[in-house]
Amino acid sequence: MTEHYDWKETRDHAMREADLFSQLPDVLRRAMEAPGYAERLRGVDPDQITSRSALATLPVLRKSDLPALHKTALPFGGFVTRPPGSFGRLFTSPGPIFEPEAAQVDPWRGARVLFAAGFRPGDVILNTFSYHLTPGGFMFDTAAQALGCAVIPAGPGNTEAQFELIEAYRPVGYCGTPDFLKILIDAAIAADRDVSSIKRAIVSGAAFPPSLQKEFKSHGIEAYQAFGTADLGMIAYDTSARDGMVVGEDIILEIVKPGTGEPVTEGEVGEIVVTTLDPDHAWIRLAIGDLTAALPGESPCGRTNLRIKGWMGRADQTTKVKGMFVRPEQIAEIGKRHRDLGRLRLVVRRDNEQDLMVLKCECASPAEALREAVTSTLRAVTNLGGSVELVSPASLPNDGKVIADERN
Repeated sequence: MTEHYDWKETRDHAMREADLFSQLPDVLRRAMEAPGYAERLRGVDPDQITSRSALATLPVLRKSDLPALHKTALPFGGFVTRPPGSFGRLFTSPGPIFEPEAAQVDPWRGARVLFAAGFRPGDVILNTFSYHLTPGGFMFDTAAQALGCAVIPAGPGNTEAQFELIEAYRPVGYCGTPDFLKILIDAAIAADRDVSSIKRAIVSGAAFPPSLQKEFKSHGIEAYQAFGTADLGMIAYDTSARDGMVVGEDIILEIVKPGTGEPVTEGEVGEIVVTTLDPDHAWIRLAIGDLTAALPGESPCGRTNLRIKGWMGRADQTTKVKGMFVRPEQIAEIGKRHRDLGRLRLVVRRDNEQDLMVLKCECASPAEALREAVTSTLRAVTNLGGSVELVSPASLPNDGKVIADERN
């Protein structure tokens, strides 16, 4: 059995980029038939969007804006041309956001994720993700079936019933949250039930610290993490190398400065933006609000796609100062007006029972005139007074934080 799901995982980087961006113009053309994209991409010539730099000129669509859009343009926010009845399944997730599932094999692109975790055709898999309304359960169910595995559609909860299923079918694989896998193991030990058939796991939807990974391993379970969303499907996944998460094939992932659509420099923490190539329901530069950073080089497992560090926090750092909201987009606007500045970080503190803002700006050539100009811009953009500190380049943390609220 090969170590890789298909040839795409080990292809040359230039070949992958050429493949993705050769498909993009047609995907854009199809997407722009939907009223939501027709409005957002007005004036865009799809034939010109054939590179990352060209893609970066398109507006970002923020996931945080989707609930409002879905309420005004039912059922899919104006971003899909096909009627609901032409899809395989129809879901909802908190917001609400309404998600269709394409009637095709492996619609959420999860089979290679399971393969990387050691799942193989003929395996029996216990799937404890929810099958109720949200797409999580079916994401992994369809992926497992595409891989040739049998699925126990258990869903979460009811450990007694889970034990009966496990002892009857002897699944070798588990899909679900790491929290519920721990609950199963602990409850099985307490009740003297046998769950030892489970040897491999793919977990998602919750934190998976090394300590929990080690605990699962002590029970004979090799567990790997998957990273995805209810709208996009699978985005990235762990491999046997356990050295970063490999981005899935057939999507375009960008990392941008929070509050903007501008790509970060290599290795810098930023917000994940994803473009998918499904002609029936494409996502064009969907900013999901999660932070990550790219890792240099290729994975030791042989997969050649971009690797990311995984989830590193939330990009939406909006905070309220003196009763007014201050947003990452505003800090980004200050940076645009003063191109001689590097990384920016607004620190919000409490002093003498009053809110206090300090904008720290990396700058190679600090000058009092520049500091005063930035101070003026800070007030103009936020409508709030604050001080400005010009600090040396690379002195601010590379953690993706644009606004640091230290009032607690």
